[in-house]
Amino acid sequence: MAFSRVFPLAVLALPLLLSACIFGSGSGDKRPAPTRPRGSPPITLNRPTPRETQQCFTDLSRAGVRFSAMPDRDYGGGCIVEGAVQLIDIGVPVGGIKGMRCPLARAFTGWVQYAVAPAARQILGSDLVRVDTFGTYVCRAIVGSPQASTKLSEHGRANAVDVSGFVLKDGRRITILKDWQNPDPAIHKFLETIHGSACRRFATVLSPNYNYVHRDHFHLDMGRGPFCA
Repeated sequence: MAFSRVFPLAVLALPLLLSACIFGSGSGDKRPAPTRPRGSPPITLNRPTPRETQQCFTDLSRAGVRFSAMPDRDYGGGCIVEGAVQLIDIGVPVGGIKGMRCPLARAFTGWVQYAVAPAARQILGSDLVRVDTFGTYVCRAIVGSPQASTKLSEHGRANAVDVSGFVLKDGRRITILKDWQNPDPAIHKFLETIHGSACRRFATVLSPNYNYVHRDHFHLDMGRGPFCA
C-alpha cells in the first residue's frame, strides 16, 4: 500500500486524498453503490479530509508518534481504506504492520505505550523491545464464524491488527501461541493484564478464548462493539 510523505511530530494539516462514493444513475436513486469486484486494480479516492481524521493525526503527533498519511484507496470487493496511516516510530519497533486506519493506530500506540510496555517492565522485569504482528490490511471475509463467507472482515478496511507476540530486552519472546496457557504465573498475569487493557481500548478483542482461529494472536479492531473474548 503506497503512502505519502512522513509527518513530523508537529502535524501538518494538509488535505489528503480521500474517498468519494459511486452513486446510482438516477438523481433520486437511493440504492447502494455497486461494489467493484475483488481483485480490481486499486483506485485512489478524492474528497476533503474529515475533521475527525485531522484530529486523529494531531493526537498521534502529540503522542510523539511518527507516521505517514496514506491516500484513500478502493481495492475492490468492498475493501475501501480511508483515513489510514503507516506507523513509522511509536517508541517500540512493530513487525508486520502495513497501513491502518488512524483511530486504530491511535488505540494501538496507546495500548503499546501505556499498557504493554509498563506491564512487561513491572510484571516480567524486562523492557519491551518489539511487538510482533501478523499484519493489518487484507481484503477478505471474516473467518471462523457463521458469517465467514459473507461479512467483510475489519481487516478489509485496515481497521484491525493481529498481534502475535512480544520480545523483551532480556531475550525472552512471549507469544500468544505458546504462552497463552503457560503455567508461569508472571507470564499468565502479563498476558491477562494486556488482554484486559486491550478490551478497554478497542471495540473488539478476540483471543484464544474466542475460537481456534485465534489460538496464536490477539485480534484488535475498531469496528462494531464492544466485544471482548
